[in-house]
Parts: sequence; structure tokens; C-alpha cells
Amino acid sequence: MAAGGAEPLRLLLGLGLSESKARETLRNEALTALLREAVVQAQGILGPALDKTVGTLLYNVASRIKDPKHLGFLVGYIANKKIVTDLQLNAALEYVKSHPMAPVDAANFERQCGIGVTVTPEQIEEAVEMAINKHKAQLLSERYRFSMGLLMGEARSKLKWADGKIIKNEVDLQVLHLLGPKTEADLERKPKVLKPRAAEPEKKGKAVMVENGEVHQETKSLMEQLRGEALKFHKPGENYRTEGYVVTPNTMSLLKRHLETTGGQVRTRFPPEPNGILHIGHAKAINFNFGFAKANGGICFLRYDDTNPEKEEEKYFTAIRDIVEWLGYTPHAVTHASDYFDQLYAWAVDLIRRGHAYVCHQKVEEIKGHNPPPSPWRDRPIEESLLLFEDMRKGKFGEGEATLRMKLVMEDGKMDPVAYRIKYTPHHRSGDKWCIYPTYDYTHCLCDSLEDITHSLCTKEFQARRSSYYWLCNALDVYCPVQWEYGRLNLLYTVVSKRKIIRLVEAGAVRDWDDPRLFTLTALRRRGFPAEAINNFCAKVGVTVAQCTMEPHMLEACVREVLNEQAPRVMAVLEPLRVTITNFPAPHQTLDVQAPNFPADETKGFHKVPFQSTVYIERSDFREVPDKGYKRLAPSQPVGLRHTGYVIAVQNIIKDTSGHVQELEVTCMKSEVAEKPKAFIHWVSDPLVCEVRQYERLFLHKNPEDPTEVPGGFLSDVNPNSLCVIEEALVDRSVGEAKPFDKFQFERLGYFSLDPDSTDTKLVFNQTVTLKEDPGKA
Repeated sequence: MAAGGAEPLRLLLGLGLSESKARETLRNEALTALLREAVVQAQGILGPALDKTVGTLLYNVASRIKDPKHLGFLVGYIANKKIVTDLQLNAALEYVKSHPMAPVDAANFERQCGIGVTVTPEQIEEAVEMAINKHKAQLLSERYRFSMGLLMGEARSKLKWADGKIIKNEVDLQVLHLLGPKTEADLERKPKVLKPRAAEPEKKGKAVMVENGEVHQETKSLMEQLRGEALKFHKPGENYRTEGYVVTPNTMSLLKRHLETTGGQVRTRFPPEPNGILHIGHAKAINFNFGFAKANGGICFLRYDDTNPEKEEEKYFTAIRDIVEWLGYTPHAVTHASDYFDQLYAWAVDLIRRGHAYVCHQKVEEIKGHNPPPSPWRDRPIEESLLLFEDMRKGKFGEGEATLRMKLVMEDGKMDPVAYRIKYTPHHRSGDKWCIYPTYDYTHCLCDSLEDITHSLCTKEFQARRSSYYWLCNALDVYCPVQWEYGRLNLLYTVVSKRKIIRLVEAGAVRDWDDPRLFTLTALRRRGFPAEAINNFCAKVGVTVAQCTMEPHMLEACVREVLNEQAPRVMAVLEPLRVTITNFPAPHQTLDVQAPNFPADETKGFHKVPFQSTVYIERSDFREVPDKGYKRLAPSQPVGLRHTGYVIAVQNIIKDTSGHVQELEVTCMKSEVAEKPKAFIHWVSDPLVCEVRQYERLFLHKNPEDPTEVPGGFLSDVNPNSLCVIEEALVDRSVGEAKPFDKFQFERLGYFSLDPDSTDTKLVFNQTVTLKEDPGKA
């Protein structure tokens, strides 16, 4: 039956979707329309019945394609069984995304996407056998504790288009043949390795590889992932060996001069714009740039891309450097794009003289997008452009009346990008010296060249600018670094753009850039996330080319792992219930209880907790009428008080006129003579009053910026319960000397960090994470 007349649910079920998945998809009208279009086209080629493989590929292409104008092109390859794997589809989607201009070059597309490539079982067997032979000695020594992901990775590198599942099965088969079945010794858990101390970037992590839907984890430190040959990057001075690198008659002499300057040292840079606060995605960029240099004995510059004086503020310069150093990295040098304004201007004049740039008077609105009209001034005489560019520098044009444009077509089809524009805004460093400022497309590669950067590491969206990067260096005949791209790191349930965070602040949804519900790095630090945990998270995500979108709970798990080792234990009560011990062993006196900072390792010391006849427990730790299975305090059920050596039993319940429990009167008995209680609860006595701020996710949906998921916009998706303030919680006096950002585990409650809002008269704590992951979180 033709898809066009089919009932929508049956159409989706025909693709192999479960009924629940099909019904969920139907709620997305745009996706349903694309699927209907894809199915009609595929059925026109294959007939009414579509097998599950084709159905899955059709669903994936319709749900992931960014520009629907390429849908028919890709569906044709799927229906004709030319795209048959997820790997090929991933490559195809990436290709049309990076080549948005139709029509697609079919020959180049097929070459890039592995169309027609057949990988035989014999090839897979041979590739796995070679990998095993290479590591045979280590395999025989470590047996099943050896990282099998390494074998898969090496086989995969030789057979790009092989099915990951088949490679995994072949690895399992050959390893079993070599080592035999697992023994009891193989099944024993590895001994726990003590971690290095905080803020040291070289931490253990798990590099996650996703192949054909299979997830494989490979334990590697960040430094191991970045060291030497791990990334297949070029060696310093061997730029010309990189695919796509443009070699000119002067390339080798420029590389020779470059090596004389650097001595063959790896050089990278972290180049943030000082117009906002760094967020979790920047943490990956910091770790990648600084980590790659460190892992290979090199240096990394912190370079501020300060070419837009309208948006730059001193507080951002300070905050960026502060965060880089907080994460454990020290820049080799702190530089600014503005350091090179004179040289950049001289090169712009040279670019005009060489016939590669011209002054244009088209308005900004005219040259936006990918198909703007050609500039009528593109072929104006060189001397005329030189004079006009000088007039731009001298302030003879208004803003928007003239730009300097470069004569090239970028990979995304954008033609003649702007190199200089006019802005009558004083610069924070150069003052009023300039009224023309260079753009990113012009500045970035030339600053890299001036600093003799060896590896210009950028996120994937800059891939479309790689050709212009090489073009500009070569057009000016200067040293040309190599640009390498890696995937961005994104988190669900958040927004990170400066514009949207400002709107959140203006709407009163958050307080400022460092509100602990945000995922800016200043916010995470304020919430109590240790730098080491963020670095560990980046290591676990791994250095991937594909964009990574992660669940927040994965980051929170890294935080728990670090804080479990570093945060001393104290007792606090969030919802206090007064308890009077009527037979307290020392009436009108205070006993000192020695509580261990780390109960699992008492060598880390103790802190003193006062113990008096009046204590406070959590209201939830008492029930007048307990449910079945309830183990804490009840009228007929005593409990132990942690660290005291006493068990308490209820004697009297005091209520207010409304019947609410106000106080308990209990008796106590030494633990050694009392019957062992079912539970031990935390408590405080003679405590400090403090404020506690508890946090939930700021947004209700995973993708608050996605109009299909949140039609009303991200501001409509703010979780009204994302902040809960407890103004009169109680904490034991041992934390009285704590400083902002000091971290503690409140026993049985979670991890908390002292907030900078704290005063001499009142402490304020932020809940960092709970003790265990919330099972309700996906």
C-alpha cells in the first residue's frame, strides 16, 4: 500500500519502530512529515515492504538531517542499498552538512562516505590478528584485564568502514582462542588505585567510543589519550604531511624557519573571546589544548581574541584566566590578538597589494547568508582599495559604510569573508588608536602564525573555515600552522550561550553568571564541583571528532568520585526536630564526641562535636506510626546516634495545638548494653544555624532550546522547583572556620560547599550533589 494513503501510525510501525516510539514520534509533526516523504520515495524504489535495516536508516536520516533539501538525495542512496550502515549514514550526514550548496558532488560524496566499499570477514580477521600479535606479550600478561578497546581501535583504524559489532565479535573470538576461558583470577576485581590530588589534569578516565550503536569503554588517562601518536597528529615541522594542507613553493623554507624558532616543540593555544564566562564546553577545549601541549612536552598560550571592543569587559579577562588556572593549567604566556594589531594591519595592506582583498560598500544585510549577490566592487583597482582602506583607518567612513573583504570562497560556500570592519568603540587596551578592527576569519590564523603554533585545535564548526585559514597564510606567504578539529562537548538540560544566560538573569530565573544551576565553570565552582572532577569528566568523554552531548549525571558521578575521597564528613540537619534526653549522663554539661573526618580512614583525623541533653535530628528520621520496613526512630523502635555510643528510645511525644510533633523526650542507653538498633541516625547539638540551598535541574526538558521539544522557548521551560532554600538548617560547630568553596559531606545527606555569600554571622551552603545518583534521572 502506498505510504501516502497509509495511516501515520502504521507507516511508522512499518519502519520497525515500537508502538511507544512511533506514538512519541507522531507528536513531532515536522519529523513525521519528513519520514512520510522518505518512505514514499523508498517505496517507489523498493516496493511497499521495507526491511528493518532500511527502516532504521530512514528514521535516522529524517530525524538527524539539518537541511531537508538533501533528504531525497540521501534516501536514494539508502533505498538503492548504497548506504547500508550507520557509519556510512553518519559520514553522509556530516558531508551534506559541510557541503550545503546543492548539487552534491556525487563522486566525492561516495568516496568520503565509503559507498561501494566492501569489508570482507577475512580482512577483519587479518586486522584483528595483527592487533593481537602487536600486543600479544601484554595480553598474555594482563589476560582479560587488558583493554580490549585498544585492539578494536587498531583494527578499526585499518578498516574504516567495517561494522563495529563484527570487529568486536572477532576480537572476542581470537582473544578467547589465545587465552582460553576466564579463570577465577580473571574475575577478581582490580585493586583500587589511589588518585592523585585535586586539580591535576592527568587523571584516569574512560574514553567512550560509539560504533554502530555499540558503546565501548576504554580506560585511559587524558594524557595517554593526547600523547604522541595517539591522535595521529603531525609532528612539528611536518605540517605538509597532513591531508588537505596546502604546500606552496615557500612552504619548506617557512617550516625550516619555524623549527628554528620552536626547536621542534609542540605549541598550542586556547583562544577565548573575552565577552562572556567560560562554560562546560570550554573545559574540554582547555583540557585538549593545554593537555595536548603538556602530554607532548610543549607549551600552550592563553590568547584573548579581543577583536570586538563592543562586547569585551575586563571582568571576563580576569575570570577566564582564573578558571584556566583553577583547572590546573599555567599558560606559557598570556597574549591578546590586539598585541598584533599593527602587524595585522600591515598584512592587510599587503593582501590588497597582492590582489587578494578589496574595499567593499555592500551593507551587512546584503552579504549575510550563503548566497549574497556578488560585490560590484570586487574588481576595483588595487590602488583604489589601498586609498579607501587608509580612509577607513583614518575614520572617513561611518560604521557599515565600508569593509575590507578577502577574495575567496569558503568551504561552506560563503564568499569573500570580511577581514576588517569599522567600529567607533574604544578598545580596552589600545584606546582610540583604531577605528577598524579585524574579524575572526582574518585574525585567527595570522595570530597562530605569529606565535608559531604547531597545532591549531578548533571545534568542529570551524572545519568550514579550514580552507580560508590555509588560504590566508599562503596568500601572505607566512608560516601556516595546521588546523585540527574536534567535537564540541554539550550537556543536556542547560543553555550556555551568553545571550540566553543574560535573558535568564533578566527574567529572574537565575541570579547571575555564577548561579549554581548553570553550567558555566564559575557556576560549577560555586556549586562545589572540584576542578579535578571536571578534568576527569573531560577524560571520560574522550578526545572525539564527533560532537558529544552528555547527561549531567555523568558529570555528577565524576564529582561524587572525587568528593568521596576529599570531602570531610560532618553532621547537619536540614529539617530539625528537637529531642531532649531526659537521662543524659552529664546533666547541664557538654560531652565532646570525636567524629572521624573520613570514617573509612581514621588516619585522616577527627573533629570534635558537642553532645548535650538537647539534640536535633531530621524530622524525617522519626515517625509516630511507622510503615512496614521503616528502620529509624519510632515509639517502639530505638535508634543509635552516630559516633556517640548511645541508643535512644522515645518516652514522650510533645505536640502543638494542631497536632504537629514539636519535640521528643527520649532516654539513652550505652550501645554495648542496649539491643542493637536497626539504624544509626545523624544529629547535631549546640549547632550553628546555616542556610542551605538545594538544586534541581534548571530546565524540565533535555533540549530546552529545541522548538520541537519546547515550543514556548527555553524561558518557558525553567523548572520552578530548581532552587529550594532552607533558611534555618543546623550544622555542627566544626565547620565554623570554613572558607568559601570548602567542601563537606553532610552525613547521610550529600555533598555541600560553602558559598561566598556566607558571613561571620551566618554560613550558606550549596548542595553540590546527592550521595547517590537519583534513580529517576535518565
